[in-house]
Amino acid sequence: MKETGLLLAGAGRMGIEYARVLSAMNIPFITVGRGEASAALFREKTGMIALTGGIDRYLSSMNEPPSKAIVAVNVPDLCSTCISLMQHGVTTILLEKPGALSPAETENLLATARERGAMVYIAYNRRFLATVAEGRRLLAADGGVTSFHFEFTEWSDRVEPFDAHPLEKERWFLSNSSHVADLAFFIGGKPSSTAVFHYGSLGWHPSGSAFSGAGTTVEGIPFSYCANWDAPGRWGLELMSRNIRVILRPLEELQLQRRGSVAIEKVAVDDSRDREFKAGLYRMTEEFVTGTARDLCTLGEQAEMIGLYCRIANYR
Repeated sequence: MKETGLLLAGAGRMGIEYARVLSAMNIPFITVGRGEASAALFREKTGMIALTGGIDRYLSSMNEPPSKAIVAVNVPDLCSTCISLMQHGVTTILLEKPGALSPAETENLLATARERGAMVYIAYNRRFLATVAEGRRLLAADGGVTSFHFEFTEWSDRVEPFDAHPLEKERWFLSNSSHVADLAFFIGGKPSSTAVFHYGSLGWHPSGSAFSGAGTTVEGIPFSYCANWDAPGRWGLELMSRNIRVILRPLEELQLQRRGSVAIEKVAVDDSRDREFKAGLYRMTEEFVTGTARDLCTLGEQAEMIGLYCRIANYR
């Protein structure tokens, strides 16, 4: 077999979402999953066929590797799947977040990418929300961010019964909540120094249930964060400049508070893509397949951040 196009690794929930986006873009691709059950559901949801047997079996049958791949397998298998792709010669990869579940795994990924000359991006689709694009524009026009705060509260009552690998739940900050932290630091700036605090535990997340902290970015901009997974709350991000406060709560909705006023106004944005597809996924995938990669999170950036993420969540 010879195939030099785009490979979609994973026929599960996220694979289905990527397939919908790629089909809308008229991008040819081949989907490879593992079992018959996920392949059957993939066909039911997308009308397309997913090959079974796994990535290694598929790539071993090829004379030439695909030029690009999107990895949307289960979280515990992200790292090993990405490494297999690189070892088979795939050099441009969009890897679902968090890419790996420990600093050691992330460093292994990075070392393999450097050895193989591969470019790997971590798929943080919230960077590509229409609300984020407009919020960034407004902040830049007002002179830039001067402070920011984010909340990554998760709804424990929903996460606990969620059908996921126990390791994915034990590292839920990396598996899911890192969406918010990544977005906050993407807009506000890379952190330099951070004080972290944590409290309690949950049966599915023994390292903590409540989290708070504060620090400064490399530019000296102060930030803070909080979360309580055993209390009401939700994801949110607020970024302040001299004359405005940009409020993303939920992240898919943009609100604004102006200097000298307590009024909160909703800002209209063209979010048609975010409503038609999984929010942020269309523009992120578009940036990957076109090769612009302006706002994509690189594997190197993730390697710089994962140590702090583990400190925030009290992972050892």
